[in-house]
Amino acid sequence: MGGCLLRRGLGGIAFCCISTGVFGFPRDEAAHIAVRTVRAWLDAHPSACLRVIFNVFFDEDAAIYRHLLSA
Repeated sequence: MGGCLLRRGLGGIAFCCISTGVFGFPRDEAAHIAVRTVRAWLDAHPSACLRVIFNVFFDEDAAIYRHLLSA
């Protein structure tokens, strides 16, 4: 994920709620996968200074991410 960004000198990445809209993937599950994956990458690269943005479409999505990110 971030390795390519860091090699190019970029400091951030944004992820949207892929497939949770009309494709119907469960919002809660998608958020858990996204947060878990990003945290694992950041834990494996402690010296990386990378800003991660989770771009959400609905208030429900924002609430899910706020809950997960506050834990």
